This record gives sequence, C-alpha cells and structure tokens, in this order.
Amino acid sequence: MPVAPSLGEILRADSDDVLVGRLEQTCPDMGENSEGEENVEEIAPEGFCIECKDQKAHVHCEQCQEDFCEVCSGMIHRTGRRKLHALKKIDSNDAGTAEHQASVSSEENSSELAQPAGSCSDSLDQQTEAMVEATSDGEESAAAQQRDASNITHQLKTGAMTVSFSAQTGKVETSSGPSFNEWIKERAKYIPLRLTLKERKYLRLLEAALNVSEYTDKIDILMYSNKTKRIVAQIKELCAILSGLLLASDYKAGQALFEDRQFEDNEDFYQKIFEIGRRHKIMNPEKMRNEYGKLIYMLQDSQTSEVKSMLGFSIVAPIKTVYSVLESLGVLYLLEDEMVAVATKEIHSLGKTQSQVRLEIKQKERAVEYLCKAYATPECPSEVIRQCLYSIGDNHAYLRFNRDPCDRMLGYLTTLFTAKHAESDNISLAILYGRNGSRLSHSHESQFHYVQQTLTLWREILHDMFMLWHHSDSDLLSLKNTYRLKDTGQGLNRVQVCPRVSKAAHTILHRTQKAVGRWVGSSMIHLGDRNVPNALMFIDKYNQVASILNPVVRALEFLEVLESSKAAGSKETIKYIESMYGTILDAKKHILADFFRSAFDGSGADNFFDAGSCIDGRLTSAWNWCSTIENKSYFNIFLLSGFVGFNGGPEGFN
Repeated sequence: MPVAPSLGEILRADSDDVLVGRLEQTCPDMGENSEGEENVEEIAPEGFCIECKDQKAHVHCEQCQEDFCEVCSGMIHRTGRRKLHALKKIDSNDAGTAEHQASVSSEENSSELAQPAGSCSDSLDQQTEAMVEATSDGEESAAAQQRDASNITHQLKTGAMTVSFSAQTGKVETSSGPSFNEWIKERAKYIPLRLTLKERKYLRLLEAALNVSEYTDKIDILMYSNKTKRIVAQIKELCAILSGLLLASDYKAGQALFEDRQFEDNEDFYQKIFEIGRRHKIMNPEKMRNEYGKLIYMLQDSQTSEVKSMLGFSIVAPIKTVYSVLESLGVLYLLEDEMVAVATKEIHSLGKTQSQVRLEIKQKERAVEYLCKAYATPECPSEVIRQCLYSIGDNHAYLRFNRDPCDRMLGYLTTLFTAKHAESDNISLAILYGRNGSRLSHSHESQFHYVQQTLTLWREILHDMFMLWHHSDSDLLSLKNTYRLKDTGQGLNRVQVCPRVSKAAHTILHRTQKAVGRWVGSSMIHLGDRNVPNALMFIDKYNQVASILNPVVRALEFLEVLESSKAAGSKETIKYIESMYGTILDAKKHILADFFRSAFDGSGADNFFDAGSCIDGRLTSAWNWCSTIENKSYFNIFLLSGFVGFNGGPEGFN
C-alpha cells in the first residue's frame, strides 16, 4: 500500500519530485478525469492577461515570465518580494509579444501588516510575503513611513481633467487633460436619459404596483414546492396590477392595450415600464428604496431559461442612455460641439451676484436653443436633443451632491491637520485597538494617510458610479450568471458573483493606489460573498457615502457661516460654541478629529472577521459612527445646522 509523503520530504528543497512521485503512486490517474481525458487548466488567449484572461496584456514580468494587464500587474506586484520584480511594457503593435527596451519600475507602495483580530488581508500569499520582507526591507519601510505628506500632491485622472489634492495648500486643483467633449462622449454611454412627462406617469404606476407587491417575501424563502411556477405567478400578478392601474388612470389607453390580448402580446409595454424604473433609480438613488429591490430581483428571476419558457415573453430591455439614443438617431456627433459644455453647465449662486447668475442662465438657454436648431433632424426632433442635454446636466448635479462632499472632506483634512504629527492630543488622529471600540491601531500619521486614501477611493467610486451601476445591471441580469439563496448572517440573501463590477472596482482601486502612493491597510474588495452578496448590495453601500458625508459638511459650513455672519441672534450661538470649544475653529477641528478617528477605526461588524481595514470595512465603520451621533458632544451643532438624519428624512438618525 502506498505511503503518504512525510512532512520532512515535503519541506526539503527537492520535495517537488518526491511529492509528485508519491502522488502518482497513490493516484495513478491523477492527470486524467473520469472520462480518461487530460485535465488541462484554462489557458489565456495569446496576447491577453494570464491572470484575468479577458483583458489585453500590457506588462511583462521577467521573474514570473508571464504577461499581465495593468490592473492585475498592480495587484500582484504591489506588496512583498514581488514588488521588486522587473516589469516591461509590451509593445501594442506586436500582439503582446514584443517588449519596449525601457523598463517600467513596479509600484513602490508600502502596505501595513494586518491589525490583530480586525483587519482583512489581501490574500494569504501576499500577507506571508509581506512578513518575510519585513526584516529585509525594514529600513526602506521605515523611511517610507517617515515621508512628509505635506510635500505630496495626489493626482487623479477623472473625466475631463486631472484632479490634484495638494497637501501643501489643502486645495483641490485641476489641470488640463482630455477635452470636455471627449470626456462627455465616453461618459454619455452610462448617463441615463431623463424621463419625459409621459414616462413619469408610468413611473408612478410602477411604484404603486411594486409598493403592494410581496415578491421577495414569497420567492426568497427556503420552503416552497416549485419555485419556477411561483416566480411566473408573481410576475404575471404584478403585470396584471400594472394593467389594472393603467386602465384606471387612462381608460382609452388601457382598453386599446389590453382588450382581447394576452401578457405576451404586451411585451414591449412591460419592457418599457420596467426600464423606466431602472433608469429613474440610477439618476435618483435616494428614490425607490424599497421598490427597487423587488424590481431588480424580479427581473433577475425572469432571465432564467425555465421562467422564460413558462412566461412566454421577456420583461428586460437595455437601459436608455444619452449615447445610445443619439447613436440610434444618427446625431452622435452632437457631443463634439463645444457648445455642449455651456448648454449642460450647472449654475449655482455660491459667490456670485444676481447679475452673474442671470447672465449664465441666459447663456445656457441660448446654447441649448442653438444645439436644438443646429442638430435637429426629421428622425431626431429638437425635444429629444433638449432631453439629452438636460440629462447631461443632471449628471453634473449628481456629481456635485454625491462626489463633491469627498472633495470637501479631503480639503478639511489637509488644511486643518498635518500628516507628520498632531497639533495637540485632543485633535490627534491616533487610534488604539480596543479603545473606544476601535479594531485598528494607527499612529497619527498612519491614520491621516488611511483617511485620505479612503476618501479618495470613495470619490473615485462615486465619480464612476453610473459606470458601476451599468455593470451591476449587467451582472444581475446576466443569462449565465445564476445566484444561490444563502443565509449570510443578515438573513437570506442572493449570493451571486459579480465579474464586471469586480473588474471595474479593482481598476478604480488600482488607479487610486497609484495616485496616493502609500497604501495603509488591506485592499480586499468583498463581492459575491457573505459580506457583499451581490452587485446590488455593492451599489447600495456606496450610494450611502453622500448621505454620511453631507450632514458633516453642512455642520462645518454652518460654523463657517456663523463665524462670518452678523445677523441678529448669531452672537448668542457663537458664545455658546466658544464656551464649549474655545473658538469656532477649535469646534471644527474637534468634530473632524472625532469623525476621522471613530468613522475610520475598523469597527461596526458583529464579529472580528468582517471588520477591519478592507475596502468594505472602511464604509462599515463609517456607518457605525452614524449610529453613535446622538451621544457625541457636538450633536447640538448638527441640530443647529438643520440635521434630521443620515437617510435624508425624519425617519431617524441611523
């Protein structure tokens, strides 16, 4: 009888041959499958990345002797001994085989080791290599940690310009990059088309039908006889409710649409009304909080082959975007006109006189009228062009409300705090594991960089949220990507892999890591597991960033206005704040110091495995800070600034 290899044989330098020989004796057919065919690993196509196998290779590693795309190369060679590997760019003219003579040095990002019982690790091999390297590269790591962040400028290429976060000035600066027209043409692929008046009527019917529907309560359960029949029955019931509501709101339209017709005869109508709901939600993430989950899960179930065959029709249609509409009508060249920037500009009154605001409004109206007259065709009326231009303007408003709070918080961080050392113990950002619920241990300098890189990453994710939502919709409604109903510790959830969202999220993370240089904590992104079951949960998590940061920004702006205000009644409020904190500036620093410590301490999870410094754990700890706002000493300042809750309504503070 074959004897299993001993531990000593496995650990010897020549153990590979011994282990292979023993395994061949134990399993003589190990190289073949049950049908006698060779079990060969999937090989990446020529010229593509060996890791992800779906992106063209851009970098060749001399030590690994493999070709990688830029994202996979950055993730694999970011830490440990692998970051010392020599990388060369691959010449795109030679199908991924020829190489440039100039070597591209790998990123010199120093990654801190995981904190006890709290932080998530990138992977087991990266953590092991980092521990081995700690002794040999101790001097280099120490020098990197002593880097003066006041001389660092973090640059991020986002959209039409390069955005720089200068730690010297504390300002968000921009420099020239791709033109606005090039940027908006690419971004228009993901900008949803604004709803028309008629579509808004259909939206109200859809919201009413979803409000009374109990789809998820009846489908996402473990005890049922035939899930496919149950899904089909629920979909037809919802379609019947929509038909009745339409008939009640517009009798002629309802009678013409549904008289002597079956469900499958009205396939276009159902596709249209469900697409309207998805399009509206993307542009307005604060709307349809309960209804959207039912809608997207119903559409997800309708994509399975069994349901489709029994249902007899499809209820899923592609989301209308500015790019797809203009392309279908043959006027995509409209986006190349320079007047598009004027016609879609968002006008705000901050720091402007009334005459300046009126002038900008007139310029915008004239630009819109010019574009409508110049590019209108019989196939593309002027109203469609106007709708597309307003949709691009809605995109700018979305970015201002969701992305700009991250810029404001980065500005407060770099202007009111220094990276090297704390101004005093009261406003120090240092945290210690086990103190005040913290699950991380960071010095003031490490916490400064940890907060800065987290806010920068959130900004980048929110900047590309439309693109991420588009990929999320594709992953959830994929014909080949099924889900598993699983208890994740937070109830039954649909666990589904998210290949498109994962690739896009890792690309954003890689871009952020290159921009900030030093990376503190883990870079693990949870997707398709018990922490983030599917792409819908991922999108929903990061839609809450603006809800968390906006109340903080408003409270700080309230203090700034109060300090410069001469209105009656403000003196008493100023005296109250000065009696508590000394000065208005000290009050701002006190609020920010507590936020930067407590909202980025790795806490919030119900166990010691899901918390920490991973990408999703950073947002979890910010949620945990929101739940404790009522116990903070500065809560009265939030109330004076008009704070009613982090969810944007009077439902509560959590």
